[in-house]
Amino acid sequence: MARILVVDDEEDMANVIQLVLEADGHEVRVELAPELAVTAAKDFVPELILTDLVMPGMDGHQVFRALREVPGMEKVPFVFLTSRNKPIDLMVGLHVMGAADYVTKPFDRMDLVRRVRKLLDSKS
Repeated sequence: MARILVVDDEEDMANVIQLVLEADGHEVRVELAPELAVTAAKDFVPELILTDLVMPGMDGHQVFRALREVPGMEKVPFVFLTSRNKPIDLMVGLHVMGAADYVTKPFDRMDLVRRVRKLLDSKS
């Protein structure tokens, strides 16, 4: 079981992600306000972070950069989970930003579970 932080301003989507990951045995914290993600990460100390890209206030790239500055969060696997599915978005997320994975919405629930397991296994 791992601690996973989900940052997504869409409550319904965040709840689905939470249910899927909790059903796989993980402890999940949802943060609907991206500007509170840093505080949530400091309190919760996640082993994996999933964030949407398109959110009000801070976008997913800004959340990523802010979390990378938190001591202890520098190497936590980070997954963008978003409806942005253009090749340029994928390239920026993985190669420019350095995310561990990039999942597009709508997503297959079992595929998300497999990807999360793979990332957590690679940390061990």
